[in-house]
Amino acid sequence: MTSSIVIITVLGYFALLFTISYIAGRHADNSGFFIGGRKSPWWAVSIATIGASISGVTFVSVPGMVTTSSFGYLQMVLGFTVGYIIIAFVLVPLFYRKKLFSIYGYLDSRFGLSAYKTGAWLFFISKMLGASVRLFLVCLTFQILIFTPFHLPFILNVFITVGLVWIYTFRGGVKSIIWTDVLKTICIVASVVLCIIYITSALNLSFGEMANYIRHSSMSKIFFFDDINNKEYFFKQFFAGIFTVIAMTGLDQDMMQRNLSCKNSHDSQKNMLISSICQLFVILLFLILGVMLYKFAYVKGITETGDSLFPAVATSSYFPIIVGILFIIGLTASAYSAAGSALTSLTTSFTVDIIGIKDKSEKQVKKLRQNVHVIMAVLMAITIYLFGLINSTSVIDAVYILASYTYGPILGLFAFGIIRKKPVRNRWIPLIAILSPVLCFIIQQNSEQWFNGYQMSYELLILNAAFTYIGLCLIINKEKTIS
Repeated sequence: MTSSIVIITVLGYFALLFTISYIAGRHADNSGFFIGGRKSPWWAVSIATIGASISGVTFVSVPGMVTTSSFGYLQMVLGFTVGYIIIAFVLVPLFYRKKLFSIYGYLDSRFGLSAYKTGAWLFFISKMLGASVRLFLVCLTFQILIFTPFHLPFILNVFITVGLVWIYTFRGGVKSIIWTDVLKTICIVASVVLCIIYITSALNLSFGEMANYIRHSSMSKIFFFDDINNKEYFFKQFFAGIFTVIAMTGLDQDMMQRNLSCKNSHDSQKNMLISSICQLFVILLFLILGVMLYKFAYVKGITETGDSLFPAVATSSYFPIIVGILFIIGLTASAYSAAGSALTSLTTSFTVDIIGIKDKSEKQVKKLRQNVHVIMAVLMAITIYLFGLINSTSVIDAVYILASYTYGPILGLFAFGIIRKKPVRNRWIPLIAILSPVLCFIIQQNSEQWFNGYQMSYELLILNAAFTYIGLCLIINKEKTIS
């Protein structure tokens, strides 16, 4: 696949993206930027949420993981479904009742300023690093396909990539994100489905033969109940899925900003429930694609595995050029979906939570959030460039681990605030938010030695939240009551 075709594909996609972004966001005010003016149709938010949950990393990693995890990831996705139900009927009504621009405003009303700022800073650190590393991996792909053949430096790649994200989000914010994410979801799902069809056809298999091959493949095992020490053990994955989606969707400004743009809490609940079911089927499509990719690679003697498999097969000479184009569109759509929404949510949280908009006029807030939007884009570009200088997979892994640690205290804070109707000594909350991840890190490093070979997995998030919850119980202020 030539660089010219990649460039034409990406430019064509962005032309459509900018058109939709301009139409959707041309009349957006501050409310439109932060929460879409609470006028977004629930069905559009539902479609957008599916695309938002799929990053560029997911697009290439999930198909490649079937040799090591089979379909075990579906155990976690089943947990996601339960988590979405909890979000829909516990968190959504709470956020709408308080009429929040930023969900971390709840921490201010429930605990006080220290908890509010702690939650906002934890989100800022996690989202900035997480979004940057996801976009960094996409920049690496574009560097290989576009910039290196033209002898262009990586730093130019980074600033063009982030600049494109800034351009289509600066005017409309969430109002634009909703409709551009609808486009992205359609592109992602269509690219996966058509790639499955092309690969099946290239292997001379009918639909029934493909389904039969997948059903009998060792890579299609879903449930793992035999070894509790295995990271794929069902209850580890299932309960981790529940709490992961509560923390990283329900308590994530990025994800909830879309849901708060619905007209009312009932529409938002419908969106959450339908998008959770659709997400299950979309992830299943990615896993089916993975099995077919490995089948095709075996037949054709392709040696790439893991994250390299899908790009290698899609851009190879074994298929019509449309397959490579579909891959580039899907990768671009998934990557920029995550980056665009992350930049918008970072701007919202930093403007509303960390700087503050109280007692500011509409004009002052607009100028402030536009300046913050530029600053967030520059910070993201610098972070991506630093990843490029280090260029270490271990650093990337560390960022994802850090994200799981930062969401634990947020989950613990919200859980305590909703379950326990007790005031706490607010000034100690930042210390608890630091100590809880530290304790989790110590346990993770020693779990195999201390617990007979037990390996910590995504349940670290639950443990982190539990430590935060216990810490808050220890600083309950018995001399005060909640008004």
